[in-house]
Amino acid sequence: MSKKIQIAVVGGGAAGFFAAIHASGPESEVHLFEKSSKLLSKVKISGGGRCNVTHRPMETSSLVKNYPRGEKFLRKVFPSFTSRDTMDWFESRGVPLKIESDGRVFPVSDNSQSIIDALIKEADRLKVNIHLRSGIDRLEINDSGQFMLTLGQEKRIFDRLIVCSGGFPKRSGFEFLDSTGHQVVDPIPSLFTFNTPGQAIRELMGVAFPDGQVKLAGTKLSYRGPILITHWGLSGPAVLKLSAFGAKWLFKQQYQAEALINWNAAFGEEEYRSHLKDYGLKHPRRQALKHPLFEVPARFWEHLCEIAEIKEGQIHAELSKKQINRLVQNLFCYNLPIHGKTTFKEEFVTSGGISLDGIEPTKMESKYHPNLFFAGEVLDIDGITGGFNFQAAWSTGYLAGKAAKHHT
Repeated sequence: MSKKIQIAVVGGGAAGFFAAIHASGPESEVHLFEKSSKLLSKVKISGGGRCNVTHRPMETSSLVKNYPRGEKFLRKVFPSFTSRDTMDWFESRGVPLKIESDGRVFPVSDNSQSIIDALIKEADRLKVNIHLRSGIDRLEINDSGQFMLTLGQEKRIFDRLIVCSGGFPKRSGFEFLDSTGHQVVDPIPSLFTFNTPGQAIRELMGVAFPDGQVKLAGTKLSYRGPILITHWGLSGPAVLKLSAFGAKWLFKQQYQAEALINWNAAFGEEEYRSHLKDYGLKHPRRQALKHPLFEVPARFWEHLCEIAEIKEGQIHAELSKKQINRLVQNLFCYNLPIHGKTTFKEEFVTSGGISLDGIEPTKMESKYHPNLFFAGEVLDIDGITGGFNFQAAWSTGYLAGKAAKHHT
């Protein structure tokens, strides 16, 4: 009987598990190494503990638009393992899924443990060898093209290696890969909320807007969607997605910028103005302060009226041109200074990682070293919120695992 192919997977997250599962087979022996004491920790906390597994199935051309980094590369990845494939995979393993109105996909249980249990059960069934507290201190490639991993005092040799070590906040996290010759795009934060210290708006924490538009002044960067005011500033899907597409620009600005906000994106400047005029003609005796318009929450409407110097008891017929102009200006283009950022909950995502120039996308294999593969957030790929980062992990993990198992 011939000796089994020895395959090492570095990283016990979503991509690592999917790669290990798909690398397993009668001719391979798979070892998964996780440096911490916990497996699938990001899966555990994703989506507030519910796990946003993927996004509603869509055409590849639409799906890739949700990745600020990696769009062109992923065009060649996703056809091999789609969002529908992800849903089928988990549902066929006893995890029913649901698609919510915004397109996000969750387990019906609303518990990330359902996803974790399915992955661990499948890895156990396929006899994946899992090693906790096993960080890779050093990686060397010998003259035979094999991979020698140093784990503390132990050295182990493998025929194939799949790196799924995740994103790192600093360049130093990638140092163990220096011997591979792969270029690293310096990591910077992505998916974060905007801090607005000293701004009165923070007193309105909890106020939400279902469909706003946030733009970064001086750029073409803009995103439409729900907005939430928090105790530190501005959050919600529109802000998080904008932070992802604007990650590099905001980093260069040291997170000092101006957000221009339209609180109801269904209205443009002239629509606000004409609607206010029509309302004033129809209801001239109504008190402006007590009748919020444009689906703006009452607390925030009072804030806008205060900025416009509209006094309590003042009726629409008494509003001056200056007051109306101020009201329209702050409905359509509210200027909010940004000073700093806050990581969104515990869902840390980085822009940067192993450069895609050195990776063959249909197999996730290194162009420099045969039998070396990469998957997941270790790559210079990141998506916006909504299950897109997990879909990239499942797809790249699937390809890397399959290729490692069948490679000759």
